[in-house]
Amino acid sequence: MSQRPAPSLLLLFLLMIPGVSSADWGVRYSPSHICALKDSSVIMSCTYKYPTGYRIRRVFWTKTLEKDNGEFPDLSEDPEYSQRLQYLGDEQCAIRLSHVTLKDSHEYYFRFITDKGKLIGKPGVTLTVTDLQVESPERVTEGDSVRLTCKSSCTLTDRATFIWYRNSQPLTERRDRNNELLLQSVRREDAGRYSCAVHGHNHISPAVQINVMYPPKSVSVSVSPSGEIVSGDSVTLICSSDSNPPAEISWFKGRTFVGSGRIYRISKISSDDSGEYKCRSINEHGEKYSDAVTLNVMYPPKSVSVSISPSGKIVSGDSVTLICSSDSNPPAEISWFKGGTFVGSGRIYSISKISSDDSGEYKCRSRYKHEEKDSDAVTLKVHLGWHVWLGITVACLGFIIIIIIIIILFIIRKRRDAKAEDLTVKQDNLYSNVTGRDVHVSESADCDDAQYATVTSSKPRRDRNAPDRRDTEEIQYATVQHHKNKQTKRSEENESQYGNIRIHQPESAVRRSNVQTLEYASVIYSHVR
Repeated sequence: MSQRPAPSLLLLFLLMIPGVSSADWGVRYSPSHICALKDSSVIMSCTYKYPTGYRIRRVFWTKTLEKDNGEFPDLSEDPEYSQRLQYLGDEQCAIRLSHVTLKDSHEYYFRFITDKGKLIGKPGVTLTVTDLQVESPERVTEGDSVRLTCKSSCTLTDRATFIWYRNSQPLTERRDRNNELLLQSVRREDAGRYSCAVHGHNHISPAVQINVMYPPKSVSVSVSPSGEIVSGDSVTLICSSDSNPPAEISWFKGRTFVGSGRIYRISKISSDDSGEYKCRSINEHGEKYSDAVTLNVMYPPKSVSVSISPSGKIVSGDSVTLICSSDSNPPAEISWFKGGTFVGSGRIYSISKISSDDSGEYKCRSRYKHEEKDSDAVTLKVHLGWHVWLGITVACLGFIIIIIIIIILFIIRKRRDAKAEDLTVKQDNLYSNVTGRDVHVSESADCDDAQYATVTSSKPRRDRNAPDRRDTEEIQYATVQHHKNKQTKRSEENESQYGNIRIHQPESAVRRSNVQTLEYASVIYSHVR
């Protein structure tokens, strides 16, 4: 590798040529510094001069001052540049380098050779290839103001116009000479991938993600499967929440925490799982609850029972209500039975003014679709009230009094008939020896009662012309002689002795005396017609 000659030696060599001055030789670059975007095309141009009368034999560009085989390498012969390099103009002092890369960042020199001398223009053109980068804040919260900057490693020309993209789509063809993009009051819709470019160039910077943080929004719950839920089914609740960063999900049944995670599953659901469910979405920026969803679990009747109101002793005439409690969803059809007989339907069965006929066993039947369940039987025992007992007592007393009266009347009638019959027999015996006015009756000495020896009946003669009036007739007992044995005479001295008895009675009174005279055991009145 040859050594690079010092500039002073080269100039000294040129000055030694007869008729040549330093002012006759030179290369000028315009511009001397170029900042090019990656993948863009770059034009490097120059002007050069040499003494009059010299002829140009060769011109080329090189990127090194180190000679190879006594000469600087021609850039057009370099495989990395041969396809991308193009000489411009007759003097070929300008070249276009396309699709520049970061490796193309170098200092480039123009070399010309004449028939009497040669020169390399230095210092050369400095090419800096840059890539665009979007600079953004690390954290963006909804409502903040955000400034994005499109940066490069070198300064592009002042004429550069910047274009901004979000998710590869231009932001309403927004073009700014300034390389900054200002987003005021950022919304969650502003989140996305941002990139920038320079107008007129195909190169677009790598995209950066703008992640807008915001609290949970649009929190909702969905139920799977939808529709009717039957006891024993498996049910899945899904919480949907729009938030950044992703929120933590908690599940509540009413006010009770029941689980966490975006999905809440209930296998073999039962009636106990019925109720209102909601999820809570929470992150560092806030929290939000979903609207409640209701799980209405259908199940057949269970826990069927009967209650009685009022409780306690039931008295006839009261109003009694039987209430059937049945746990089912939807509410089951209720039927009432007394014994095995259907008596009514509905959850409540009322009996107004209950009586003893309503006593018995009652039960209700709860029916849901094709399933049914009976309650245990309850017994209604109706007791009689005081007014009923009073009525029964009065009725019984009245009945007893009527029976007693009937018995008394029956006894009186019996006695009357017996006395009348007895009297008739005695009359037949007493008056069997009565003739005319004198009747003599003899009793044996063994009779305890008083004995009448002689009965004399005296009647006045009836006037034929007088009216026949029986009530004027009189019965006259003329003489009654009482004869007793001597043995009993003294012991019976105190007994009544009837000597002369005269009784005057109307005929109507005589008939009544038949009964009255029977009440006296020791006196016998004979009835003489």
